[in-house]
Amino acid sequence: MVSRVAVLGGGVIGLSVAWRVASSGCAVTVFDDECRTAGSWVAGGMLAPVTESWPGEEELLELGSRSLALWPEFARELGDVGLRTDGTLAVALDSADVGVLDVLAEHLRGLGRETDRLTGRELRALEPGLGPRVRGGLSVPGDLALDNRALLSALRKACAAAGVAFEPRRATPSTVDADVVVIAAGAWSGDLHPALKPVIRPVKGEILRLAPRRGSLPPPTRTVRAHVEGRPVYLVPKEDGLVVGATQYEAGFDPAVTVGGVRDLLRDAEVVLPGIAEYELVESAAGFRAGSPDNAPVIGWLEPGVLAATGHHRNGLLLAPITAEMVLELLRGGGPR
Repeated sequence: MVSRVAVLGGGVIGLSVAWRVASSGCAVTVFDDECRTAGSWVAGGMLAPVTESWPGEEELLELGSRSLALWPEFARELGDVGLRTDGTLAVALDSADVGVLDVLAEHLRGLGRETDRLTGRELRALEPGLGPRVRGGLSVPGDLALDNRALLSALRKACAAAGVAFEPRRATPSTVDADVVVIAAGAWSGDLHPALKPVIRPVKGEILRLAPRRGSLPPPTRTVRAHVEGRPVYLVPKEDGLVVGATQYEAGFDPAVTVGGVRDLLRDAEVVLPGIAEYELVESAAGFRAGSPDNAPVIGWLEPGVLAATGHHRNGLLLAPITAEMVLELLRGGGPR
């Protein structure tokens, strides 16, 4: 086991790695600027390997399922992170959207993972706020959700309690004095090592935060993922309202929230949950996911003394516990063979 570790990046992945590594007895320093366009800050908070899965991503589904099983204990150790256990409803509004869910259900059935098919009426019995155009969907009771910003705060406190030091992120692997550097800078990781340059790219996404006003219907109790004329939209309940997301663009590091993005999210979300028309629009934000060619994370040695833990795309929050375990195991192995 190495004795000094530097983690470049203080999002959910970097902080989870730092916490677990410091708790094992290493001296750990996190280099981070608490960027408000990082994926962890702008995330919806879903822990949903099943409803995120798709044919061809079976290994990612398995990895996500293993990490999901770690989350209850991971959250218990951290304290209040707003963990919700009500599950997910994946809903469709027209025949083409129903066809997308049919593909997902058949894919999951082939992997031995059954989901409950529900009619529009059955869905509205579970979530009365769903609109009349919702025709059918799937119930996935095992999915979880949490408050991503509460999670970031809890992880920083856990890191501090474990002795992790924090420095501004003006560092590259070649300038850090440590036995091992872990690159966990999300969408910015590609600039920190030549091996990551052609692999990691920013994928822009926009989210909205809404809050119910007096007299408006309450948010749903479950996460709702919908396809509206082929466009995906999700609605994740929080203690203080609802997160609606997320657009997805290949736009580099453009931080602007676009009028079109806000319009599309509100239009589609209102079709799914008409009552949100009475909500307050509290925040609009853009952030950057760390995309990879196959949507799978890059976790492993890049060279002696340099590890990667990046490329988690839509699954950074979900994969945080298992990524931290994998990095810790690599460090215990001492380095690349």
